[in-house]
Amino acid sequence: MKQILIVSATSQELAPFFQHFGVAFNPNQNFQSFKHHQNTISILITGVGMVNTAFELGKHWQSSFDSVLNVGIAGAFKRDISLGECVFVAQDVLAEMGAEDGDDFIFYKDLNLGGSNEYSAKYQQQFPVLNGLKKVKGITVNKVHGSETNIQKNIQLFNADVESMEGAAFYRAGLHMAPIVVQIRSISNRIEKRDKSKWQIPLAIQNLNQLLIQLIEQSA
Repeated sequence: MKQILIVSATSQELAPFFQHFGVAFNPNQNFQSFKHHQNTISILITGVGMVNTAFELGKHWQSSFDSVLNVGIAGAFKRDISLGECVFVAQDVLAEMGAEDGDDFIFYKDLNLGGSNEYSAKYQQQFPVLNGLKKVKGITVNKVHGSETNIQKNIQLFNADVESMEGAAFYRAGLHMAPIVVQIRSISNRIEKRDKSKWQIPLAIQNLNQLLIQLIEQSA
């Protein structure tokens, strides 16, 4: 019997998953569980952003889980990642942690303040459905990028593949919660000047949930 926690910023990102498993998610109760075969599947909806994510996960850090999975949509810097593609964010960085020195950016690690703003997954190929995913590097931000100048600056600073508002905070809060801690993202948009007419949110959510359903079924 396994205990699996699925963490997402919004319930909309998991709507097909709820429908598939017949879960009537209560929006007034952001943590709920259901049984699937011998496994207990728990869902935590944190709200958008790194503060909400860390706060909500902090409520459950003493709980016992075998796997903790962060799932959601994200934007892509790199053109070799397709819209709707699911990726495994193996590394993530709190990109805004640091300091400005005129036009220069000082990385957090160079400020000698202790701790870190860089985090990695805990995973050793336990889920077959994840093993074929592209492994990527993410950055986590409070303000998603939509200025070409800032986009290029962040590409130069971090050479990241994707961007989210929760990923690194999830890793920071979740790494002591389970032996397996992974972040899975489906790409809804390019990181460029904001134009929502080009976004593929329904496709990204559909593909993300298909992958997640496969993962849960393979774990049964």
